[in-house]
Amino acid sequence: MKSALISGASVAGPALAWFLRRDGWEVTVVERAPGPRDSGYAVDFRGAALAVLDEMGILDEVRDHEIRMRGTTLLDQSGLTVGELPASAFGGELEVPKSALTRILHRVAGVEPLFDDTITALTQHDDRVTVAFERAPTRDFDLVLGADGVHSAVRRLAFPGIDPILHLGMSGAGFTSANEFGLDHRGLLQAGPGRAVYAFSAGDPARMTVSLSFASTAADSFPDRAAQEAAVRTAFADHPWPAVPRLLADMATAEDFYFASTSQVHLDSWSVGRVALLGDAGYCSAPTSGMGTSQALLAASVLARCLVEAGGDHAVAFERYERELRPYVTENQRSGREAVAGFGGVVADAPEVTQSNLATIDQ
Repeated sequence: MKSALISGASVAGPALAWFLRRDGWEVTVVERAPGPRDSGYAVDFRGAALAVLDEMGILDEVRDHEIRMRGTTLLDQSGLTVGELPASAFGGELEVPKSALTRILHRVAGVEPLFDDTITALTQHDDRVTVAFERAPTRDFDLVLGADGVHSAVRRLAFPGIDPILHLGMSGAGFTSANEFGLDHRGLLQAGPGRAVYAFSAGDPARMTVSLSFASTAADSFPDRAAQEAAVRTAFADHPWPAVPRLLADMATAEDFYFASTSQVHLDSWSVGRVALLGDAGYCSAPTSGMGTSQALLAASVLARCLVEAGGDHAVAFERYERELRPYVTENQRSGREAVAGFGGVVADAPEVTQSNLATIDQ
């Protein structure tokens, strides 16, 4: 029986584990987090991703958690209503809480992840990969598959000396707070040059999720929560909407505070030897594309199918996987950049990106 190590237990990892186990692989999953991640915004599914959920036999169960947003109200700088966006603008064809999807995927994957651990070294041989872990004993696997996010440990080890992350000029904080706006399966979006406020309530009517985004550069440094909060407060210090000071105060006391810079990952190849990347680890399209979850699910399905079709020949399978999926990824990444440019005019439009021209792009 062939063995595979999957790094990452968010979406792509557990989905790939399900497909590989179905096809007769022995699967191990390692995850740096101490346990299943219960936080995160809602995730949505579009197009072929729904077929993947159906193939896994969980589409109806996922639908049971559908949020059913009713739309988003657009506000001007002072908080006055100026327009309306339909629910489909943010929610795709199906939208559910990230925590619900994670629970379902972990259950059906049938693999108990090695939580609170990570890969520290990869040594490739002709017939196997020797993997060292931070905590677990060193082991050999036929394949190693990195599904461990934008800052992938697998990518760092398998592609040394390469920095494929393209910062798109926007950072932001997310958290939940009391539902001060009385939102009921609705959102509010106030976007202006260089910054934007988005709030929505889709589950607990007493709570809302808040996102405060602002223009930033790749050189900006936000090493810890104190620096991150300070950057948000500075960006919104003179905001004319009276609600903003209350949101900043809520941010300071939020227990689920989250901060990220909007980025993409661009690599000329998604595999090297017996190691391959999928999802955000190999080709993050940025949250603004709205395709991260769909892309992760489809990648798991395509990679597993290519391994079957190639009769287990990983080199052939990896080449087919990339050839089939790259046009889809390229389009999603283009959409992600365009969305950032339109989201309050945070950044200008960027040209098509490849690893070879990353250094020449004016960020």
